[in-house]
Amino acid sequence: MPEAPISPSINYLRNDSSLHRLMLELLEKADIRIGGDRPWDLQLNGPGLPERVFAQGNLGLGEAYMEGLWDAPQLDEFFHRLLAAHLDQHVQPLRLIFHGLRTRLVNLQSFRRAWQVGEAHYDLGNDFYAAMLDPRMTYTCGYWNKAATLAEAQEAKLDMICRKLKLEPGMRLLDIGCGWGSLMGFAAEHYGVECIGVTISKEQAAWAKQRYAGLPLEFRLQDYREVEGQFDRIASVGMFEHVGRKNHRTFMEVAHRCLADDGLFLLHTIGKNMRHSTPDPWIDRYIFPNGDLPSAGQIGDAADNLFVVEDLHNFGADYDRTLMAWYENFELSWPRFSDELGERFYRMWRYYLLSCAGAFRARDIQLWQWVMSKEGVPGGYSRVVM
Repeated sequence: MPEAPISPSINYLRNDSSLHRLMLELLEKADIRIGGDRPWDLQLNGPGLPERVFAQGNLGLGEAYMEGLWDAPQLDEFFHRLLAAHLDQHVQPLRLIFHGLRTRLVNLQSFRRAWQVGEAHYDLGNDFYAAMLDPRMTYTCGYWNKAATLAEAQEAKLDMICRKLKLEPGMRLLDIGCGWGSLMGFAAEHYGVECIGVTISKEQAAWAKQRYAGLPLEFRLQDYREVEGQFDRIASVGMFEHVGRKNHRTFMEVAHRCLADDGLFLLHTIGKNMRHSTPDPWIDRYIFPNGDLPSAGQIGDAADNLFVVEDLHNFGADYDRTLMAWYENFELSWPRFSDELGERFYRMWRYYLLSCAGAFRARDIQLWQWVMSKEGVPGGYSRVVM
């Protein structure tokens, strides 16, 4: 009788090396099998994956995926299981130590370098992002408490921010890192405020100026460190992740300088669980150059003696659902962009969206909204009922 066919994944692991055995053992801790038949199991399409993973960590894993050397049908669940089992803590290549030292010693988000993420990521093209995001082009976590669609979740988030800031007609709102202007447009339309927004993306500024023409909004292509003036309210939604630990204090000083004495400041940011951690090298190289997720302690240090923390709200689990909605839109619209962007970009973007969804599902990273005041709200800040 002919022998039963052997899984290609097993063939690629027919090696007695300690790295191959260690990879099998680690994945077993997360209930992930190589060559298994479950949607989160890893399928090998070529040799050399263990060597790349243990030499380069997630950089090697991600680049190998972009090259087609491995797959997992349900990539989000693969990462959920991998991170929930803390397997990333078992893989600490030497080169990651130097990556971490570079983050600690060099200001990777200096005034000159700060524009790199705009050019590399946000200026991909407004048509591409319009196909993936909601109609307002809101590229941050939605709030899904009572929402059934991505558009509803994003409008619920925008309204929640406006209510937390206690916006009133005639107020001036500064949006630091305004993106495509979704918060500014919503606040002007529904709360009657005037807004100034700053962004480092030419594509975002051009789209927002056209989309919200006729509203009392001003969009500036400007680094946050250059902002001047006084504002009744300040918001920063999904931008603090690009500020960097060496600039956290400077950012808070800018917000303090620009906020009226009786004003409120809302900071919406992804956050990490550990203070002394290293930015993901794959995300840094391919998605968000010079990104650096803050810890709660780092944010507290930066705000020390500048702000009173009035409220802190974590709804990081909602980012999982937001990312999966973006991924669904991306897949549906991909035929429009495939010839221009190519298969390698497709695999890169798929890896980005689904690995991040898995990370939020595992609660490996968080989404916080901080509400702060300069001197404390007299009588106390009343929390918005969600």
